[in-house]
Amino acid sequence: MAITTYAELQSSIADWLNRTDLTSVIPDFIALAEAELTRTLRHRKQITRSTATIDSEYSATPADWMQTVSFILETNPVKALEYVTNEALNELKAMSSTVGEPTHFTHVGTEIQVYPAPDSTGSGYTGELVYYAQIPALTDSNTTNWLLTLAPDIYLYGALLQSTPYLVDDQRLPTIAAIYQKLVEDLYVSDQRTRGQTSVRMRAAALQ
Repeated sequence: MAITTYAELQSSIADWLNRTDLTSVIPDFIALAEAELTRTLRHRKQITRSTATIDSEYSATPADWMQTVSFILETNPVKALEYVTNEALNELKAMSSTVGEPTHFTHVGTEIQVYPAPDSTGSGYTGELVYYAQIPALTDSNTTNWLLTLAPDIYLYGALLQSTPYLVDDQRLPTIAAIYQKLVEDLYVSDQRTRGQTSVRMRAAALQ
């Protein structure tokens, strides 16, 4: 059975579980698998960009932001801002409270903080944030996403693993876990090859 949509994924999971009493919680298994993958997966198809006017010290990150790749100002020439820790940025502020064109940035909760703060007399700067986005959640209205298209088997086995508390005596569980781990490893390898990298370091923590 091909798995190309949210409904088809639910149907396939139901077939594998063969438990009518679990039908109503299959969407939860899928959502839990997505939550785990969003925390651990970093794939090129997650990389996106967002532009905004930087006219104050703090700016909100996009709602689907997970991890920053780069942050630039679209000045002439384009300037890449240097990431520093919160502590390091505070030290910069302590040394000088100047305002002007930002040179550094850090993350504070769901906001980006820049230093120096933009000059309030200007119109601000156009910033471009390149980042890893969350995996778009599957729903009845959002029936597919890039991961389901690329690797439906990861969705299937990931959701089956989330059903483990209901299947404590199921002898298939070790096999399902091993297959899921191999699928995620293969996805990392494929992604690194596509990026032109010959050496691959597996993120073991993401596979536990």
